[in-house]
Amino acid sequence: MKTYRFAYGSGTVEFPLEEKNIIGELHGNVVEPISDIRRELWASLDAPIDSAPLCRRVTPGSTVALVVSDMSRFWMRQDLVVPHLVDYLTQRCGVREDDITIVIANGTHTGGDEAELRTLVTDAVYDRITVENHNCDSDDLVYLGTTPHGTPVSINRTAALADMVICLGAATHHVMAGFGGGRKSILPGISSRETIFHNHAFSLDAAALRSNPAVGNGILQGNPLHEDMCEAAGLVKNLFMVNLVMNTQMRLAAIFSGHYLTSWEQACRTVNRIYQVDVPRKADVVITSCGGFPKDISLYQGTKAIDNVESALKPGGTLILVIEAREGGGPAEYFGWSKDLLAGTIEQRLREHFTVAGYVFFLNCEQAQRYNILLYSSIDPKAVEPMGIRAFSDVEALLEAARLPGKTVYVIPNGATVIPHIVKEASVNEA
Repeated sequence: MKTYRFAYGSGTVEFPLEEKNIIGELHGNVVEPISDIRRELWASLDAPIDSAPLCRRVTPGSTVALVVSDMSRFWMRQDLVVPHLVDYLTQRCGVREDDITIVIANGTHTGGDEAELRTLVTDAVYDRITVENHNCDSDDLVYLGTTPHGTPVSINRTAALADMVICLGAATHHVMAGFGGGRKSILPGISSRETIFHNHAFSLDAAALRSNPAVGNGILQGNPLHEDMCEAAGLVKNLFMVNLVMNTQMRLAAIFSGHYLTSWEQACRTVNRIYQVDVPRKADVVITSCGGFPKDISLYQGTKAIDNVESALKPGGTLILVIEAREGGGPAEYFGWSKDLLAGTIEQRLREHFTVAGYVFFLNCEQAQRYNILLYSSIDPKAVEPMGIRAFSDVEALLEAARLPGKTVYVIPNGATVIPHIVKEASVNEA
């Protein structure tokens, strides 16, 4: 018997497991964190990818909108980067502090209060630089045009009118967009609700009542949602990206700056090299955490790990997911879709009134049809029961329900930073 620890909220939870059942404990590849963030960032800004140095594109008198991801992405530790980025703009580029506005890319999320904003950008920056929450329902958004995919693009006024828009985001795998970061700082980050929902509706299959198989984790080629995001970002004048890559310990490992698309693509390739782990076969059971707080703050956020690890799980297998969910489902409407689920109208309703939270709920229900999903969570078991998911607050009871004896098991301590890649499918006898 061996004790395995999984991140859970701000702490950990222990699972005693029989080692003979474990066919692999999967971790991402070891990459040392950046030792001097300021030096690495400034070097990246001075020699960006497919772009002139930022200090030549931004000069004294320029107005700058610095777009920064919101608290739901605080795992990327914006607070460790923003001060150095602001210093670069003021000290190296000669931009006045009054000409810089930090725009928090909330997408459809509710904007944070002053305490959250100070956490994101640090007190020192907050007291010097204007910081504003993007509101996707604001009546002063600026229309930029319509993408070839038919999405009308309206974005934050401050960003639309700035001489330079600099987006700070982190590349990581994403359940809908293939990879997060990059162009996502624009759409959904600082776009209108109409723009966001039109884009995200590509997550549904146009020909069947199901999620779109062209949309998914790590999928870029042929992904209409990703393509549409790129087209929207291309409508923004003077756009510059700063793309962060985190190692498996969620520490900053690489920075790629420059062109809004090619610098981000290089960041995505690095993400794959860090997070992708080769495995020889699928297992009967996968046990994983989604990484603890803030990634497991809600089901809406935490269940995104399912898409990361399911490649290691046999069809009909058991997925044990450790997720605190201190904020329950997350958005109030997440569990609101249970009514449509029970009525058998969820697919049609989602097409008529698409929301991101509704889609994630719908996707979670699809996943629960493919696998036996067991949650170790603070969530009310009755809340997830209609979805076909069982929730437990007792490890022993959960493991008993999982019926592990005789089954092959992968242990993935952090499912947010590991992407299993099958290099050889087992034969019938091996399985």
